[in-house]
Amino acid sequence: MMRTIFLAALALASCGASPEVDNDRSFNARARALDGDTVAVDFRLLGVDAFERRQLCERRGACWQCGKAAQDYAANLLRSKTAQIRLTPSTTYGRPVATVTVGGADLGERLIRAGLGIPEAQYLRSDPGRAARYATAFSLAKAAKAGALAGRWIEPSKWRRGERLQCEGRSR
Repeated sequence: MMRTIFLAALALASCGASPEVDNDRSFNARARALDGDTVAVDFRLLGVDAFERRQLCERRGACWQCGKAAQDYAANLLRSKTAQIRLTPSTTYGRPVATVTVGGADLGERLIRAGLGIPEAQYLRSDPGRAARYATAFSLAKAAKAGALAGRWIEPSKWRRGERLQCEGRSR
């Protein structure tokens, strides 16, 4: 419990917020209780759409868990260092949208470069620098055939609407 309190205080301090309620930094979000005194809120990453947890991609004629790989990759990065979370004024799917930096590196850019997410330039019109970095990361990932880009895949937004690869039908 002390670790949770310490991490919350550290996160507030790194954002420049006081421990008191700051109405300028409040937001509405769906939250869930991890235990009686710990609340978690989900954020969507700005300008990146990573493969969904249950999504499969195809490589060498077989399905593989690209969505689970994206989740594990992000979890490992977040586990290693303190994350700096900057909220944007936007929400998508009922969740706040934020940028996340871990160890000085943009989490969205790292997911894209690993071939585990795709850039969503339409959400980055007000941040052309980030849009350019994400486009470059995607080009590098395609050239390296990183992650899902080594085979066939469906955009996560289309997968959420029910599109599936042929191998997904055979594997379930």
